[in-house]
Amino acid sequence: MGVRVFFFLLGFGLMVIGCTYVITYLNLLSLGYSLKEYFSYILTRAECLSVIVGFLVMTVVIFWKGGKTNDLHL
Repeated sequence: MGVRVFFFLLGFGLMVIGCTYVITYLNLLSLGYSLKEYFSYILTRAECLSVIVGFLVMTVVIFWKGGKTNDLHL
């Protein structure tokens, strides 16, 4: 159970970091960038891709069934 909590918090932390950068890079739109240029830029940044990695880690942890019979299954 402790390992699952650790990975859930790790995924949550990655999503928070990534969302912070995505929101910060919204300032590019005020500089004249189009939405297409904005999305192509954030998809090339590693810190913005941590949103996707964090979401996948959290999804796997939530829906992966534990090996013990007394585990909490969501």
